[in-house]
Amino acid sequence: MPCYNAGKYVAEAIDSVLAQTYPNLEIIVVNDGSKDNSAEVTEGYRSKGVKVIHQENRGQCAAANRAYAEARGEYIKFFDADDILSPGFVEAQMRRLNGRTDAVASARWGRFYNDDVLSAQTTPEANWKDMEPTDWLVESYIDCRGVMQCALWMLPRMLLEKTGVWDERLSLINDFEFFSRVLCHASEVLFCEDAILYYRSGISGSLSAQMSHKARESECDSLLMGTSHLLAKRSDPRARLACANVCQHLIFDLYPQYPDLRAKLAARVAECGGAEIKPSGGRYFQMLRPFIGWKLARRLQRACGR
Repeated sequence: MPCYNAGKYVAEAIDSVLAQTYPNLEIIVVNDGSKDNSAEVTEGYRSKGVKVIHQENRGQCAAANRAYAEARGEYIKFFDADDILSPGFVEAQMRRLNGRTDAVASARWGRFYNDDVLSAQTTPEANWKDMEPTDWLVESYIDCRGVMQCALWMLPRMLLEKTGVWDERLSLINDFEFFSRVLCHASEVLFCEDAILYYRSGISGSLSAQMSHKARESECDSLLMGTSHLLAKRSDPRARLACANVCQHLIFDLYPQYPDLRAKLAARVAECGGAEIKPSGGRYFQMLRPFIGWKLARRLQRACGR
């Protein structure tokens, strides 16, 4: 569990792991140079068997890699310091894997806001089932709605030894590249209906809320690297369309800023034969788009803050 300035939430996250019905757990928290009270909060869990490591701020990927290097288990779960697991989460995934080292286990998830975990609702997705891993990626990419949040997955150490760890050059949506790479080396995704991740959203200052050029460049690079992993495994029309769609989706989101990043993404879209996805946006954007085009509608949306 990487932890950066998550002092308000990390206790609840750790408590949800300590409450797991699966008995054989090793919990490692890496405090990545937090400036809040994260160090004090995490230190309080040493007496409960949690291993706590403090390091200078090096980023989420570096913290995750440090925790992995310290881990001794045969199965690994990466977990954000502000999310919550249902009590039987780990047990359900370990039961599905049943000792396999070639497959990964996935789970259901629901988003919640304002610290109200009871408000989380799980909305079924097309890939909430057992699947061939590249099929899972295609379904996740093609409508740009799939989530690869790290806590969804239980990963065999033997698989990670083949794929490598987190790319420390990346920050924003680093999970896209990492799990695309891991799934391209797995033989099966095993879905666990009884495991639920409660995904905390809307946190001010969170990694996913970053909008700097550096963060956006990470987002762009992660998509290009992740889609390259998939295209190296298969290049059928649906896979190419999925890769084009996920890159075009980010182009829509970046416009009219970041022309350098949009150009890199557009090259991937063209390489894959073009995208079919339509731009998303609020009610005013969708009202204007048919009449003035998506680019002008997006500019007006940005100007008006809608």
